[in-house]
Amino acid sequence: MLTQAPKGTQDMLPKDAHRWQTIEDNMRSICALAGYREIRTPIFEHTELFQRGVGETTDVVQKEMYTFNDKGNRSITLKPEGTAGAVRALVEAHLYADIQPVKLYYANCPCFRYEKPQSGRLRQFHQNGVEVFGAKDASVDAEIIDLAMKLLNANGIGDLELNINSIGCPKCRSAYHEKLKGYLSPKLSCLCETCKGRFERNPLRILDCKEDAAKLTDAPAMLDNLCEECAEHFEKLKGYLDALGIRYNIDARIVRGLDYYTKTVFEIITDTPNGKLTVCGGGRYDGLVEELGGPATPGIGFGMGIERMIMVQDLRGVAPEAPALYDAFVVTMGDEARKEGLRLVNELRAADIRADIDHANRSMKAQFKYANKVGAKQVVVIAGDEMEKGVVRLRDMTAGEERELPRAEAVSAIAQAK
Repeated sequence: MLTQAPKGTQDMLPKDAHRWQTIEDNMRSICALAGYREIRTPIFEHTELFQRGVGETTDVVQKEMYTFNDKGNRSITLKPEGTAGAVRALVEAHLYADIQPVKLYYANCPCFRYEKPQSGRLRQFHQNGVEVFGAKDASVDAEIIDLAMKLLNANGIGDLELNINSIGCPKCRSAYHEKLKGYLSPKLSCLCETCKGRFERNPLRILDCKEDAAKLTDAPAMLDNLCEECAEHFEKLKGYLDALGIRYNIDARIVRGLDYYTKTVFEIITDTPNGKLTVCGGGRYDGLVEELGGPATPGIGFGMGIERMIMVQDLRGVAPEAPALYDAFVVTMGDEARKEGLRLVNELRAADIRADIDHANRSMKAQFKYANKVGAKQVVVIAGDEMEKGVVRLRDMTAGEERELPRAEAVSAIAQAK
């Protein structure tokens, strides 16, 4: 067991590091273009934050949280998602007093859920996400959807299908709940125990049940019971998406799994050889900041799992190739040549050229083999003859050509060939 990662976790190995880094770099560059700033929150929070924020009727809170008492007997939970922590930070640091909207993003955010591990779903996983506070117009809903689509496309995940819905606000949802309860009441005995527990507290969540949803396809839809404000907001969203040229489907069955959502909810789905797969989800949470002790502040965001994106890249055959480890490799023979080689490697690195030298005392032939394996484009040879003449031999590994040049010109020559 000491040499096995805990169930539901996995290592990011060096061979995959470039894929994670590319996804994170795309997140940072695309978000920066739209004025989003990075936020990082702790991996654990007080348990009450998720009970109040995520919702006690959710599967996340009821079944999936990693919760424990610390040495001070405080109930602590490893964060199962990124939004609640971002809202807590907003309230604690009074970020809502900044110029609004407050646009935030997080990259490679670790999250934890105790559930059965399966392909694309782990107990420790990592999310990229955005959160926007203080913007109530549906234009920002369209903006973050556009950002999500750009991010997925930048990472090779195409054939995207956007599904949108509105689940209303507390004003119209209370009346809808009564209508929904009237529909569900005669069916209650046939529903699972979890759904029976949700009947009084949050009947909308019953429509999201993996076990019972298929039995309830004729349930009244929230979309048909919106108040004037929510209906207008949804119409504006559709108009903004049209203006951006983003195609969408209206799916009245989208509920999302967390209680804090209001108005807009959406999911982005892609095609894979294994069928359709959700790669991003999000929506509005206009009451969450106030629920967690801040002033009334509208909010909206999305999250996308990095492990799932990497899995989809593999399924779609679009995984990016690993870059070569080095631009140049210095081959030496003898202690004095190695000293000169070390000086050259330092000069190359100072010139922003990825370079290395043999540290395993290999033969020159073995050093060339190693340089070829690590993909070095240029090999610099320094041995006794080169040391005496004050030159190096530079071999282009792609063209197979070799030339001799003064040692003082080595860095500039390699930089030009980079």
